[in-house]
Amino acid sequence: MKFNAYIQAIYLAASAGKQMLSVSTAKVIVGSGLEGDRYALGTGAYSAIEPTKVRHVSIIALSAINTANDWLTAGDEPTFEGSETRRNIALAGITASELNALVGQRFQLGDIQLLGTELCTPCERPAQLLSRPSFMEAFEGRGGIRAEVLNSGALAVGDKLFVGEEE
Repeated sequence: MKFNAYIQAIYLAASAGKQMLSVSTAKVIVGSGLEGDRYALGTGAYSAIEPTKVRHVSIIALSAINTANDWLTAGDEPTFEGSETRRNIALAGITASELNALVGQRFQLGDIQLLGTELCTPCERPAQLLSRPSFMEAFEGRGGIRAEVLNSGALAVGDKLFVGEEE
């Protein structure tokens, strides 16, 4: 698959419920995730849930955020900033359905190899933290994906997405 997708934003939070902070680069640790992020540290809201899931990195399409916000605006509801979705990476240049199709696929962001593990179904966490119950409905089918980190290195805003033979 050929995409012109790239990292538009990177977000980290040190622990569950803390505000997601925007960073221009992030160190990536194989088998763990983004250095300093709650899930790499084991302090995420869902870190102790059994059975455990791979929560190394969460990725959302910027177009999905825009579509959800259009839906919310039409209903006179407050919209969400990228950081408020509680996802680590926002990708520009890809649709929600194209991103969702990466579940079960190996792909690369910059020099980091990833495996899409599952859809990141909208949960109550962002809705509860911001007292905005419309999150789950607005982001249904466009909540992004979770991915397993397959090698260590660094990610930066602007890094491109490669899928399949392009790697």
